[in-house]
Amino acid sequence: MKITLLSEDRIRLDGRAGPLSVEADSAEMQYSPFHMLASGLATCTYSVLASWGTHAKLPVDDLSIEVGWTFAEEPHRVGELDVDVLWPSLPPERRAAATRAAGLCTVTRTFEMPPKIAVEVK
Repeated sequence: MKITLLSEDRIRLDGRAGPLSVEADSAEMQYSPFHMLASGLATCTYSVLASWGTHAKLPVDDLSIEVGWTFAEEPHRVGELDVDVLWPSLPPERRAAATRAAGLCTVTRTFEMPPKIAVEVK
């Protein structure tokens, strides 16, 4: 699996076999907590779609996921995430089903109904 940092606010995940790698076009670009957040969402979405596609006997070799984000203020936070499923070999008539399957990602569901977070300094 390869995660590519496309910009300061966008990543792409390619699910090729092999160890996880994180790459960028520029040595100055660093893997930020926001890249990590997007990577979790991309990995979850990819996993659900790859499983669904394999079960449906669809090729998943060209499946990749891009996630971008924008910030909101008061308080400063990630305000919006957009997920693009790049799957050139997916037949057009299967896109609606793939969109429904992608929505089953547990990370997506967690963002839709955020957990309570408790921070304790010990």
